[in-house]
Amino acid sequence: MVSIIDPYSGATASPYFQLAGTAVSTEADPGQSLVSEGTYENTISRHGYEIAMIERVVDEPETPADEPKTPGRKVVADPGGAKSVALSMVRSRGWGDEQYICLERLWQKESNWRVNAANRSSGAYGIPQALPGRKMASAGADWESNAATQIKWGLGYISGRYGSPCGAWGHSKAKNWY
Repeated sequence: MVSIIDPYSGATASPYFQLAGTAVSTEADPGQSLVSEGTYENTISRHGYEIAMIERVVDEPETPADEPKTPGRKVVADPGGAKSVALSMVRSRGWGDEQYICLERLWQKESNWRVNAANRSSGAYGIPQALPGRKMASAGADWESNAATQIKWGLGYISGRYGSPCGAWGHSKAKNWY
């Protein structure tokens, strides 16, 4: 099967649309599958800029999952996982979803939810952009690489200083820092 897309044509979102001279199968297909083998490389460029895809490197723990991880491992958590941890911690504090929404916006602005986000000019580090980053050691020795440790520290900071994530978000919008 060959799919051809004309980038200059309009889109038609209709299950009944059919190009002249083509056939439409009416048989129900229970599913699709795609099998590919080999190594592939894609190069994408636009307006003279080349787009590179860089794989995230994560050291897998060598210990069984039920044993604690050793501090200092280089683990880069994905932002989606960090957001899930944060939602759970926000709810465990008795805060509602509106507080999570404020927190999500605040830390999206601050660090894009990256556990290794570093501000070279200020020295702030991590998801909550702690200044200096080593302050997060009070929440755990793995503060440099563990999203849960950073989130735990960040929520404590926000609670103590602003009362809630929405309080911190409001301050951030007004002052451009929190």
